[in-house]
Amino acid sequence: MTTITHLETIDVRYPTSRWLIGSDAVHTDPDYSAAYVILRTDGDLEGHGFTFTIGRGTEVCIAGIKALEHLVVGRDVDEITSAMGDFWREVTNDAQLRWLGPEKGVMHLALAAVVNAVWDLWAKQERKPLWKLLADMTPAQLVSCLDFRYVTDVLTPAEAVEMLENQARGRSGRESDLAAAGIPAYTTSAGWLGYDDEKIRRLCRDALAEGWMRFKMKVGSSIDDDARRAALIRDEIGPDNVLMMDANQRWDVDTAIEWMQDLKRFDPMWIEEPTSPDDVLGHARIAEAVAPVGVATGEHVHNRVMFKQFMAAGAMAFCQLDACRLGGFNEAIVVTLLARRFGVPVCPHAGGVGLCEYHQHIAAFDHICLGGDLETRLIEFADHLHEHFVDPVRIERGRYRLPSRPGTSAEMKRESLETYRFPWPGDEVPPVPEFRE
Repeated sequence: MTTITHLETIDVRYPTSRWLIGSDAVHTDPDYSAAYVILRTDGDLEGHGFTFTIGRGTEVCIAGIKALEHLVVGRDVDEITSAMGDFWREVTNDAQLRWLGPEKGVMHLALAAVVNAVWDLWAKQERKPLWKLLADMTPAQLVSCLDFRYVTDVLTPAEAVEMLENQARGRSGRESDLAAAGIPAYTTSAGWLGYDDEKIRRLCRDALAEGWMRFKMKVGSSIDDDARRAALIRDEIGPDNVLMMDANQRWDVDTAIEWMQDLKRFDPMWIEEPTSPDDVLGHARIAEAVAPVGVATGEHVHNRVMFKQFMAAGAMAFCQLDACRLGGFNEAIVVTLLARRFGVPVCPHAGGVGLCEYHQHIAAFDHICLGGDLETRLIEFADHLHEHFVDPVRIERGRYRLPSRPGTSAEMKRESLETYRFPWPGDEVPPVPEFRE
């Protein structure tokens, strides 16, 4: 019997705004940050989780995490993991906290940090990386961990079990293939909005030399500047490599349609977050107008109900779920199943600190358990801050290598947690020691 005895929170902030890492047309000065949680037990095991933020407001998420403390501290780990679906429903349905959502906003971000820390604890207890823990479950076991409320009109638990059972025969082969080939990725590191032309060219060339074939750039500040940088990047990567564009919610619907009519000439695979992340009908209009360019969205879509609507409306060609924005891995798996139901490729959001580490597990689950093809399913990669993790992602020739260490890969090094704990001591901003220049 292992009991959760304590919940520790840490406000972790990396001063990435000094180098415009993560900059785009909306988020001009991001400090990549995490509302971090550690679940301590009466044994040697610890569960680590976080929700991603970009600086100010992280303290609000920390307060939300602390408000959930009473739902986990004092609980037996086996009691929770033997009924993971019930646990998720319990923490999302606290009779008073639910008023602050429901299932959206700061409390949902906080919930993700706590829930994912439980998954980390469970995977470590089973001595498996999360993707392997999921892949080794029977379809019925996996579905019992999930909550299908509000989406049963398009996908019932029984249908989800059948979906998983239909793919069960090829699981071991797909797992072997993935271990050998890795998960395809695209890089955002060359495309941040604040970089000058010389730096963009150099980063594109470096990435090509390392085997990258898929590149994403930020757009939305100026149509002329966007076209100039798109031409520059397309010139560097050539006509056969893949280019994506990301507007980070910058435009109104009509502006997005007009802007993309001009940028279409650079042959982008998708336009990401072209307008408000809540505007399902607006995304549907844009999708129809800009085809064959696909519309990608999801990093700010806050629950499975919204994903259901986007997919059912034909408003989402690529599903960019985020297991920190959603209610942790439980809800992210439900969304992955919905995406399979609607035939939408899952390409997880992974630009922020720790998101690459998290979302490689979801992508592996999608391929192994649901037979998702690897031609259209990609994970974002940004080459920043991985050195602060105990089990950082491994990238070879533009592909993620499967993690083998038990857990969710979310655990940050203790030294990093202390160095970048906010508020930073004194007037000095701590350094970011390693990043791609």
